[in-house]
Amino acid sequence: MVADDALRAGRREWLGLAVLALPTLLLSLDFSVLYLALPSLTADLGASSTQQLWIMDIYGFVVAGFLVTMGSLGDRIGRRRLMLIGAGAFGVASLLAAFSTSPEMLIVTRALMGVAGACLMPSTLSLISTMFPSPRQMGVAIAVWMSCFMGGLAIGPVVGGIMLEFFWWGSVFLLGVPVMVLLLITGPLLLPEYRDAEGGRLDMVSAALSLAALLPVIYGLKELAKDGWAVLPACSVVLGLLIGAVFVLRQRRLTSPLLDMRLFGNRTFSAALVLWLLSGAVQGGTSFLVAIQLQSVAGLSPLHAGLWLVPSTVLMIFSIMMAPILARRFRPASVMATGMVLAGLGYLLITQVESADGLTVLLIGWALALSGLGLPSGLSTALILGSAPPEKAGSASAMSETTSEFGIALGVAALGSLSTAVYRWQTATTIPDDVPPEAAEAARDSITAAVFSAEQVPGAAGEELLHVAREAFTTGLTTVAGIAAALFIVLAAIAATALRHVNTNAEAPVEQDDRRQGDQGSTTASLR
Repeated sequence: MVADDALRAGRREWLGLAVLALPTLLLSLDFSVLYLALPSLTADLGASSTQQLWIMDIYGFVVAGFLVTMGSLGDRIGRRRLMLIGAGAFGVASLLAAFSTSPEMLIVTRALMGVAGACLMPSTLSLISTMFPSPRQMGVAIAVWMSCFMGGLAIGPVVGGIMLEFFWWGSVFLLGVPVMVLLLITGPLLLPEYRDAEGGRLDMVSAALSLAALLPVIYGLKELAKDGWAVLPACSVVLGLLIGAVFVLRQRRLTSPLLDMRLFGNRTFSAALVLWLLSGAVQGGTSFLVAIQLQSVAGLSPLHAGLWLVPSTVLMIFSIMMAPILARRFRPASVMATGMVLAGLGYLLITQVESADGLTVLLIGWALALSGLGLPSGLSTALILGSAPPEKAGSASAMSETTSEFGIALGVAALGSLSTAVYRWQTATTIPDDVPPEAAEAARDSITAAVFSAEQVPGAAGEELLHVAREAFTTGLTTVAGIAAALFIVLAAIAATALRHVNTNAEAPVEQDDRRQGDQGSTTASLR
């Protein structure tokens, strides 16, 4: 086997990583940058409540729906080529979004941005496997990529708030234009091309099935999270799962499938994917609740809430960057399990939050939780990507990112629904009798409605209504945090056992008994 030192990347590859990091940061930032811009663009364009939801969600829906197809397409036509096509399309769509003249135009342009983003995201990650064949350097490079991705999600509201202080709402979209121009100029100079010469033609039926499977599931989960149990979103999830089963059966029969199901025969790939799904679900669901706690219970503005979360985001990025360094000395399973235990301790601390004076405890607990989550986040992606043969890196990276999107949606739906159920149960019996019936009914629906209703109720009754609602929401948060703490302890045990075969020495084989890739390539998931 070629020694790790002989595979080391040079200055060009590290400069190329910097080029890939910028669009990664931008693409993840676009998931959350509209949080603060929504009121002003709604007033300007006259968007209805339904249109507002589509403006916010369509980008994430389309990205998630097209990731598998675009990852496989990149393997076939060239990852750099697809990424540059996506960069050009994203820049044009961003310009159109910034100068939209109607809600319908903004929804369509956001959808186009989603398609372009799906071209870019798996290509940026899969190109790393081409540029950094050294497992040690690949681990560091993926940690940089993951830091940009997670950091962009966290700082989106902060960036949006700063932009809106000085410019109009369309400026948040113009951020992407110079980044994409830079990528189009430097990409051909610094980034290599890679494609699977034996990939075959793209199966359009499989592409349609993957889209038809993912979009209903993501849509249904998001709707269940927003409005609670309802027949239509539940049916949407079931429909998506049924179509997904048809998609899987078709992939097993094709000689050149859109998604090679043999990847799941590799236990490193499967175990890392499951851990990534479940940890992403917990983080996604609790991030949603922490953001509401800071604003509706602690009374912070969206911008100030985002700024208070910056330290925990910095700690998470530091943890992600440290993960591959620790994995050189200790087994990845031990590093991931340790991180999950730390995350569990952070959530355990959050269970002690009190609504009246719980900001400090919440922020410390959240910082500890994110610091712990950083360790498995980068390593999970490295294991998923490294356990796939080189010609399937695009599909593997698309699966990693699709799993992340699905996990976040699942977590928001499941944990959000649980928190809502606790909130409604507690407010059903604790709202004072002197609160007007209309205000009481609205307050029982959600903490956001309770804050608005309390402002309309004069005197002590309004203050008591707000106090009750905040207590109830905090109870929901601490209940979810307790479940998250227990789940992360279980995930730590799973990581320690299911990934114990992964070595720290890159020259040692990761698996002796469970490689099912045939002659497609060897597993390189070990992290030296």
